[in-house]
Amino acid sequence: MSETIGTPESATCYRHADRRAGVSCQRCGRSICPTCMVQASVGYQCPDCTKQGAKDSPVITVGSLEVQPLVTQVLIALNVVVFLTMIVGGGSIMQTSQSITARYSLFGAGVLVRNGPMRGVAAGEWYRLVTGGFLHSGIVHLGMNMVVLWLVGTQVERALGHARYLALYVASLLAGSFAVMVYSPGVMTVGASGAIFGLLGAAVALQRDRGINPMKSGLGGLIILNVVITFAVPGIAIAGHIGGLIGGFATGWLLFRIERRTGSARVGIAVCVALAALFVLGGVWAAHFYYLHYPNAVLHF
Repeated sequence: MSETIGTPESATCYRHADRRAGVSCQRCGRSICPTCMVQASVGYQCPDCTKQGAKDSPVITVGSLEVQPLVTQVLIALNVVVFLTMIVGGGSIMQTSQSITARYSLFGAGVLVRNGPMRGVAAGEWYRLVTGGFLHSGIVHLGMNMVVLWLVGTQVERALGHARYLALYVASLLAGSFAVMVYSPGVMTVGASGAIFGLLGAAVALQRDRGINPMKSGLGGLIILNVVITFAVPGIAIAGHIGGLIGGFATGWLLFRIERRTGSARVGIAVCVALAALFVLGGVWAAHFYYLHYPNAVLHF
């Protein structure tokens, strides 16, 4: 993800007239040289905006990254461990175990094996709303998701802290699952993309809350690119991506708005938990609705 805004070659630093500027401050747009660049949660700000922003919310600087991205590292590790398990369970690097996919993928309702029992969320397998977000179809699928998770997740986690970040990730994952249950409950869906798109949406809410224009920070361009890929490449779970993006933004927006009024991080976590519960209930409802209206839906595995 791009974190800087290019400046004309002739631009000079607003604080040091004899130094050529490298980037522009994302809050005020003034040109700043490398000496004056202060890294915020995403991108760079000038010293004056950093001081002003500190009155309302903390700003992450290069020398004060006390919050290490431990949750992001754990999430990546879990996805890798699950992927290796799927290989050991009868799959390969390019195509993971179909039996594990059939048992734990996000799936609303249907028959996975000819003449077999009804399976899916509507059949009481609610865990699929979560486990589907940790399965991947192959090494390329896993690799692309984990790279984006690292790039985006580390910055959001450093800005929010471990607990709020984890709560936001889970809510985003479930938002994507809910969207899939509404749009394509009869298709097996796997991947962490819904949760990752949710982090992108939450990052937009975070930047807007801190007075940063997402289109100038590079975040907006990254999201547009990924949305285009979502619709252009066959086989991608469109509902999971878009649902996660919208759900993550909505959760983040509500989280920051309520926290600003209450001044309590615990309230923000409670908001994420409450929305996650609503997404679960919505996913279960959508799966049952699909089952009741399409009782003979069959997916041969």
